[in-house]
Amino acid sequence: MTGRLNSAQPYAIALFRIVVGLLFAVHGTASLFGVLGGAAGTDGGTLDAGTWPGWYAAVIQLVAGALVLLGLGTRAAAFVASGSMAFAYFDVHQSAALWPIQNGGELSALFCWAMLLLVFTGSGALGLDRLLTARTPAAEEQRAAEPVTA
Repeated sequence: MTGRLNSAQPYAIALFRIVVGLLFAVHGTASLFGVLGGAAGTDGGTLDAGTWPGWYAAVIQLVAGALVLLGLGTRAAAFVASGSMAFAYFDVHQSAALWPIQNGGELSALFCWAMLLLVFTGSGALGLDRLLTARTPAAEEQRAAEPVTA
């Protein structure tokens, strides 16, 4: 059973990456373009361009979410996204209450940790990173020799 699960690990990571990237990008799209209900607290509207920190967070959400979704520069995009969500949690939510359930910061905390996980796992299977990297025999051999941990 463990062997089957380990062999499916790159695909499970890819599915996780795709879902998290899509959900993250949708938040940015809603805030920047007013679609899908618009920015939170605007009754379907958008954030004013250049307003701190919301507009910049929305740009990071859209761009980093799209990159993570595609599996292109996943580790770097996820690192920036994780940092922006940590900032959002501690700057915006933490001052309201201690626990995320009390201060409305559940999404910020979840996105922060999900993106941090992608920093360490990479894009998994099905990412554009794999298509753009050189596939030399030595690189393929090294990739095949990497241990899979449970």
